[in-house]
Amino acid sequence: MQRTETIAPAPEQGSGRRRRRIGLLFPGQGAQYVGMGKALAEADPLARQTFEEADEALGEPLSRRVWEGTPEELEATAWQQPAILTVSIAVWRVLRARFPLEPVAALGLSLGEYSAYVAAGLLPFPEAVRVTRRRGQAMQEAVPPGAGGMLAVLGLETAEVERLARAAAARGWAEPANYNAPGQVVVAGSLAALDALEQLVAEAGAGRTLRLPVSAPFHCRLLTPVEAILEEELGRCHLAPARFPVVANVDGCWCRRPEEAVERLVRQVSRPVRFEQGIRSLLAAGVDELWEIGPGRTLAGLVRRIDRSVPTRSLEDPEGLARALESV
Repeated sequence: MQRTETIAPAPEQGSGRRRRRIGLLFPGQGAQYVGMGKALAEADPLARQTFEEADEALGEPLSRRVWEGTPEELEATAWQQPAILTVSIAVWRVLRARFPLEPVAALGLSLGEYSAYVAAGLLPFPEAVRVTRRRGQAMQEAVPPGAGGMLAVLGLETAEVERLARAAAARGWAEPANYNAPGQVVVAGSLAALDALEQLVAEAGAGRTLRLPVSAPFHCRLLTPVEAILEEELGRCHLAPARFPVVANVDGCWCRRPEEAVERLVRQVSRPVRFEQGIRSLLAAGVDELWEIGPGRTLAGLVRRIDRSVPTRSLEDPEGLARALESV
């Protein structure tokens, strides 16, 4: 792989400049696309090394699937999860090597919570790659392909989405899985129930829906059996106290200790993700800028729906990193 571009180190911050209170955001499933992370790996050996570590941890070339595979392959959660994790940590490592960033805290969306713990030094990267691969396998096994999915409901109040989900459950089952932002709630459910929910939202006349490109419904009761698998997998990991806190998806706890993190990562798989609550917790603690680390710009978009006054950056490729480093 040829080196196509370099990223210059960031200048040191002047002593007279206001200290920025930065929070980190790490994306979850649905952010994937074929080719993600390739430009950064071609531009920086540290990013390329990160992909090589992931390949070694899994004993097979994850990088080839990410860069040369098909969208259908990456939609499979067993590959999607370690792939997004790897891209996010590649970006984080390149950023951290060039700018001594000390964030106030980090918040990940679902899978992104694992990336956040790796960035914070609580969970070793190779072990996180293996755990997220196993997490994806267990989640898929709990709900075979075609048995369910996820539907984003946009433009309706949370209480109304919850009411419509209960009504749609008459066709199977449906329950809120992600409370992402005002006017955006993701519902997990059987395919028949999601079809019914789409119709109910259309009849309401005030909202719209979007099917998510995932291979199984997540953060719902069907995944309760996965908790025991995750507890066992995480119990094998060599964990350490986090250098900065990570805001847990399930309850908003600011976690630094391994036991705090493990308990919540285990519960997270079968319970709703409360991303909006996590963002509001960061802002209440004085975070005044949010940096999205990894593929896509989904989280920056959610932040704008929660509080448009908060500056956000989405860092993924050499150009985005270069712009961020110039700003500091």
